Amino acid sequence: MALISAYTLIRCISLFHLTLATMFLKNPKLIADQNVVFLLGESMQLPTPREFNKPSAATAFIALLFAFIGLSDLTALSMSDEVIESYWGTQTPVRLTFLFLVTGYTYIFKEGGLFVERGREHRFGAGNDLKNSIVFTWAFLELATWFWVFVTLRDERRQRAMRLIEQRKAEHNSL
Repeated sequence: MALISAYTLIRCISLFHLTLATMFLKNPKLIADQNVVFLLGESMQLPTPREFNKPSAATAFIALLFAFIGLSDLTALSMSDEVIESYWGTQTPVRLTFLFLVTGYTYIFKEGGLFVERGREHRFGAGNDLKNSIVFTWAFLELATWFWVFVTLRDERRQRAMRLIEQRKAEHNSL
């Protein structure tokens, strides 16, 4: 049995998204100056973007996206048990796949990364702005948390199935 239920973890992630939305709206420098962002960015040799030093249109848009994700996840948690189990059973692997791809892309295709040709001029690409410490830290921490949710959901599903089997055995024996 898990110490924290999957739905409690999802609520915590949703509230964290709402907190991030507030911080991106009011003071994005607070996020860029976090120790975990610095530590992961330096260990992966990723730059920290300067655009997060003051509020801008981009950080306001990021804040809206985080608020939307947080509120929609909290709303999804209020559905019936059958629907919520099906929803999060399909939603979690999709999020894990997306976050794994973002984390991998940010690290592998960084300047001097594994799949970057050495000796060639640096060309501007559409995803170059994603290769920074803030994106990597967000994707990595979300990936770890959603993997925890995925494992907990599977464990809870297995335990519910075992209880249902035991209940049906007891009903069959009482007949």
